Amino acid sequence: MKLHELKPREGSRHSRKRVGRGPGSGTGKTAGKGHKGQKSRSGYSQRIGFEGGQMPLTRRVPKRGFTNIFRTVYSTVNLSQLAEIGSEISPEVLLEKGLVRRGRKVKILGDGEVTGALVVTANKFSKAAREKIEAAGGRCVEL
Repeated sequence: MKLHELKPREGSRHSRKRVGRGPGSGTGKTAGKGHKGQKSRSGYSQRIGFEGGQMPLTRRVPKRGFTNIFRTVYSTVNLSQLAEIGSEISPEVLLEKGLVRRGRKVKILGDGEVTGALVVTANKFSKAAREKIEAAGGRCVEL
């Protein structure tokens, strides 16, 4: 079989239904749209969330909370993940390994154990993470 010989499987493709083409077609006259009314007119398209004039769900349900636009979003990394990387750890190294996202600040969390002395550079450290790194003879460098 060659590329120019490819064809859709038999019965997988249907020809388009041609509506409004006479009574013999079964969809003549009103073309399956019934008689009169909004939905029978040309150009009809219903607004998203429209419920026929009833108060829509989005307006019936009360609003709650707010989004703080000044919030700082951190990519978090646990100590257990740092153990496999090496002794010199920085946000650039973490980005290469796929542990953090580009453009986000990095926070190191204290879940896991530190075996060797690590020099970790990050934007923020949890109290537990800082204690474990320094207890293993490492250093925490805040950016």
